[in-house]
Amino acid sequence: MKSLKLKIGLLPRIIIAIVLGLLFGMVFPASVVRFFVTFNSIFASFLFFCIPLIILGLVAPGIADLGKSAGRLLAITTLIAYGSTLFSGFFTYFSCRAVFPTLIEPSATLASVDNPEASLLAPFFTIDMPPAFGVMTALILAFILGIGIAASKGETLKSALTEFKNIIERIISVVIIPLLPIYIFGIFLNMSNSGTAFTVITVFGKIIGVIFTLHILLLLIQYGIAGVIAGRNPFKLLYNMLPAYMTALGTSSSAATIPVTLAQVKKNGVNKDIADFCVPLCATIHLSGSTMKIVAMALAICILIDIPFDIGLFAGFIMMLGIMMIAAPGVPGGAIMAAIAVLQSMLGFDEVAIGLITALYIAIDSFGTACNVTGDGAIAVVVNRIANKK
Repeated sequence: MKSLKLKIGLLPRIIIAIVLGLLFGMVFPASVVRFFVTFNSIFASFLFFCIPLIILGLVAPGIADLGKSAGRLLAITTLIAYGSTLFSGFFTYFSCRAVFPTLIEPSATLASVDNPEASLLAPFFTIDMPPAFGVMTALILAFILGIGIAASKGETLKSALTEFKNIIERIISVVIIPLLPIYIFGIFLNMSNSGTAFTVITVFGKIIGVIFTLHILLLLIQYGIAGVIAGRNPFKLLYNMLPAYMTALGTSSSAATIPVTLAQVKKNGVNKDIADFCVPLCATIHLSGSTMKIVAMALAICILIDIPFDIGLFAGFIMMLGIMMIAAPGVPGGAIMAAIAVLQSMLGFDEVAIGLITALYIAIDSFGTACNVTGDGAIAVVVNRIANKK
């Protein structure tokens, strides 16, 4: 009699991890929570050590395999990503400008909102694993190597990069993917235990509701366009990206979700070389969901503290924000950290406004990240269609 082997897919495991984290966080003692927090600290250090290697190991061979079209596709993908980010920013601005004045009273008293991360439990100990180089360094190096190999048709370096890619894919499939649900469980366990999972969300419920609605609409627009260009069912394409969406919801990191995003993009029929090139690239330069959150929150705070929010001011802010998002590290909260300089210099945000938007952003960071990585899948479908159109 054959033994019955039950295999649970990645998406159900992620959902289970989130639910159990929220429930157990309310009953587990601090010592047990800190055990999982310690695991998360070590895993996150290893994960972020691997992120530049993942980008180099996947993007460079992907560009090299594209041959003569590498430079063209790189330019096309970058332009599409930046255009998507700009569209997200302006779409959010005009939508929120029409809705927020009916929900928010100007000059309302701002309650003191602490940074949600300040009350989270700390690990028992940490292990520092600094990356060998930064994300942008990895990205630029991948461009140079990939385009250089494609132009010179060199086989020696290409073979070495292919072997390096195989090592990276092995680390992803054997180490990172199996441990992701535990990592996500620990994140929600800590947030639930500290109570920060609901505090800021309760205070800014209306604003968050609008942002969530807009990010669903944005994904429908992105996949509607991708479906028309590729001649595919947009709802099926979007449904196939759910595991990536849920993973990003738990990790709050586009870069950390790259392995899952890659798998689902390939499931949508995108060529392997295009996917290996496009997904890690878009994880770094395409942050339409994060842009949406920052623009919506900035506009809401402008209304709250009664400072100008005309289109002339916000147009420059959105265009500069799109560029700053390219430099944002692919880690939780990275986008708002990159945006602070623009918020201060172009919108005139003071310390109170910066503290408020940072608290609100971090509290719902995962939703913007989920929108980012899911939108990456739509771009990959479009680029795949362009690459295969002869």
